[in-house]
Amino acid sequence: MHRTHHCGELRRSHVGQVVTLGGWVNSYRDHGENLVFIDLRDRYGKTQIVFNTEDSSEIDSLARRLRREDVVKVRGEVRYRGDALVNPKLATGEIEVRVQGLEILSRSKTPPFEVEGGDLPNEELRLKYRFVDLRRPELQKSIILRHQLTQAVREYFNARDFLEIETPMLGRSTPEGARDYLVPSRVHPGSFYALPQSPQIYKQILMVAGFDRYYQIARCFRDEDLRADRQPEFTQIDVEMAFVERDDILNMIDGLVAHVMKSIRSVEIPLPLPRYTYADVMERFGSDKPDLRFGMELIDIGAIAAASEFSVFRNVIGSGGRVRGINVKGAAEKYSRRLLDVDLKNFVGEFGAKGLAYMKVAGGKLESTIAKFFSDEQQQQIIQKMSGEDGDLLLFVADQPKVTSAALSALRNRLAKELKLYDPSDFRCHWVIDFPLVNWNPEEQRFDAEHHPFCQPNPEDVSYMTTDPGRVRADSYDLVVNGYEAASGSVRIHDSAVQQQVFDLLKINPEEAERRFGFLLEALRYGAPPHGGVGMGLDRWVMLLAGDDNIRDVIAFPKTQKAADLLTGAPSGVDDRQLRDLHIQVQLPEEK
Repeated sequence: MHRTHHCGELRRSHVGQVVTLGGWVNSYRDHGENLVFIDLRDRYGKTQIVFNTEDSSEIDSLARRLRREDVVKVRGEVRYRGDALVNPKLATGEIEVRVQGLEILSRSKTPPFEVEGGDLPNEELRLKYRFVDLRRPELQKSIILRHQLTQAVREYFNARDFLEIETPMLGRSTPEGARDYLVPSRVHPGSFYALPQSPQIYKQILMVAGFDRYYQIARCFRDEDLRADRQPEFTQIDVEMAFVERDDILNMIDGLVAHVMKSIRSVEIPLPLPRYTYADVMERFGSDKPDLRFGMELIDIGAIAAASEFSVFRNVIGSGGRVRGINVKGAAEKYSRRLLDVDLKNFVGEFGAKGLAYMKVAGGKLESTIAKFFSDEQQQQIIQKMSGEDGDLLLFVADQPKVTSAALSALRNRLAKELKLYDPSDFRCHWVIDFPLVNWNPEEQRFDAEHHPFCQPNPEDVSYMTTDPGRVRADSYDLVVNGYEAASGSVRIHDSAVQQQVFDLLKINPEEAERRFGFLLEALRYGAPPHGGVGMGLDRWVMLLAGDDNIRDVIAFPKTQKAADLLTGAPSGVDDRQLRDLHIQVQLPEEK
């Protein structure tokens, strides 16, 4: 019996045809009176199958032995259910298949959890039995969405003269930022390859080689601590273009976003996407990846606080700190004093804040234990500055600038989610541009690259390279979607002398630069065009498009937060012989 149709295909127009279906038993119902019903499931949908066990004793015997997740093939006639029995919840709900032949292809053990219905089990159990978990319709939709997204990406770039070019998985370790995954070489004892954190250097070399439009659906690896939206191995939509400026790249990716949204969601996105400077979003939202589906911007009341009688605020201002706040519209009665004094205070404390001050707007004035330290005029200034109205809750953090940004940004996101201030299905995309080129590392007493060491300094800021490096902006940019970094890129340095200037800032001397990046520097000496590009996290895009908040739900075989594969048991030990071939001796850390 060869399968003639899939389980989501049959309609009323097929009535009278004899068909063959294959799939998994989704549910089993014995109605007595010689009638047995199953719902047969595959990735396309479900079809109701009817066994009239009077027709065949063999079919009767087999049908009554069926259980959930058994794999079967059935041959039978498509019949109309009847007006009163149509199931509007199924695409195939008008028909059923009356069985004429049944073959049990494979028996299933009792599944560790239900594929449909029932409570969702803990994630560790789902990952251990991923072959069962992946049968769930929700996960199958996400994996199908992932396929659709990659096809839309290829369709877009192929139509614009881009070439899809593979770059090596085994490369040289160039530790900068996250840790590399290292692979020992058997042929070269004591030497190691590194799995790519990104194809960054190779794609720059492709630009030098004359392939002016490149893209790749690239696998990347980073040995770093994990979060819900990160994995040790991930997929990146990698893009590079030559003979371009920043706007050429942003416009190209704008078009990709519009194409994806039209293809996947049938939504028209107005272009160009909004563009904000790093300095602007840090001041207004306290974050370089702000969620713009709601307002609640950060407001500085430092001048008012400095003139008040509230010593806590005045002391912070005097030590170079800031007093900033957010207006939670209409929330004055939604948060109790205990929630404010304990829960929210502890929450901002996780981001370094020493406290959380609050005031409620009522009767055109401020109500709070600290309101007495502010004159009537100062209270009105605060209300006006914060756009306060009766019923509003004003929350303030007084601390060093970075702390006020981190604490209020996180608090803003938490409150917006709790108060349902945005539609989860909404999709807000914008660019953040003009990031700092470097940031100061006080522990190592040197500058670190904000993005990576190959970002082109903004030409307007080159004069600060030797006098005030912290003021230098990079020609870099991030694409932010609903508060997530969805893409990151820059115009690259194409002049080897400028590249060495940046290395000097990072305390990478010429000898070290040659040792670590000599092959790139040598390529730049052989005629490099201006070029730039972007890397877009494919996994994160699928997560956002699926409306999920766990990246593991959109990857077929993900790792846990401890970078373990519970399905296969990786990572695992290896035979001593394998270690000897690699000239490696394992020294485990002492147990505490």
